[in-house]
Amino acid sequence: MALSRREQILATAAQLFAAKGFHGVSVVDLGTACGISGPALYKHFESKDAMLAEMLVSISEELLRVGRQRLQEGEGLPGLIDWHVSFALANKPLIVVQDRDWSSLPDTARERVRSLQREYVDLWAGELRELEPGLGVRQAQARVHATFGLLNSTPHSAFLPTAEMRVLLQEMATRALGISSS
Repeated sequence: MALSRREQILATAAQLFAAKGFHGVSVVDLGTACGISGPALYKHFESKDAMLAEMLVSISEELLRVGRQRLQEGEGLPGLIDWHVSFALANKPLIVVQDRDWSSLPDTARERVRSLQREYVDLWAGELRELEPGLGVRQAQARVHATFGLLNSTPHSAFLPTAEMRVLLQEMATRALGISSS
């Protein structure tokens, strides 16, 4: 499926923000990279801050939406792991931007992202607790957060070819969650 112009701009912005940092990229830099003038970006986005906000809110919405879909389709925790591994391998620039430029995110967007992230963690923790009924909520959340740390390290750790890295990350996530891979 072809990306809309807006999605193309966001993808280009993610690459530039990951490489140079949010504050290291000007509107002129963004426009040039997108093949338009810097001011023409304002036709698509209110500001550079709005671009960052949409970038991080939309990816958090997608993580939650696809995670819920995987569970509705009966894929359980293995489906969530597969989804997040796919996301992490395909979206390294977004992971870098979220990690490094979090403080540049406008407050309203930061609150929205945090809310979506809590729901996503709870989705995983609920599945984990179904597999291990004696596991407390906080323990399940801690395992999930640790697993996300592992999976979201791909911008710095993906030294293997993608197919090999996928298998490695799936195995490591399964172990980090403390579940059986069978």
